[in-house]
Amino acid sequence: MSDDTAKPRRKPRADSLRNRETLLAAAREVFSEGGPEASLEAVARTAGLGIGTLYRHFPTREALFQAVYLRETDQMVALAESLTELEPEAALRAWMRGFIGMVATKKGMLAALAPALDKDCPTFAEAADRMRAAAARLLERGRQEGVMRDDIAPEEMMRVVVGICYTRDGEGWRETVTRMLDIFIDGLCCTPDAAAAPRAARR
Repeated sequence: MSDDTAKPRRKPRADSLRNRETLLAAAREVFSEGGPEASLEAVARTAGLGIGTLYRHFPTREALFQAVYLRETDQMVALAESLTELEPEAALRAWMRGFIGMVATKKGMLAALAPALDKDCPTFAEAADRMRAAAARLLERGRQEGVMRDDIAPEEMMRVVVGICYTRDGEGWRETVTRMLDIFIDGLCCTPDAAAAPRAARR
């Protein structure tokens, strides 16, 4: 065994980990706003770090995109788990607003970075599965409490949500998407007495 293979891999230093987290937070802030000012230089500037530090952590645009996307996924899963104190309808609305922010960040990255992404990458597939599972838990909670319809699958719900979020960009995009999602959630919700209506209609 060579000396190189025998040496244990060093753990990242605390300041390096802090810099990475600062860059990821800055990237979300910059790209969620979008526009011509969204750039790698703007990310480094917002983080208060040099562009060289950014490239040491994320040597390619794809690396930065993937890291931000996975961080956003982690936060959305954690958000779903933190909303248990809210009523099911309020919890779903809060989560959907977080999802709108995630989509805004992704749109900003696609426009600014133009990364050559592999959509079939296992990393993105796993992230999508985690997002669907988080949404499914929120929907199932509403069903169990009798305040949400039981005739729509979580996959169908997310298909509608993604479709609404990816409407054409423009002035007031967030406000429009938020209003449309609120209307959609209104349709998902029902009174306890009406919860069984979709089941009865299928008999």
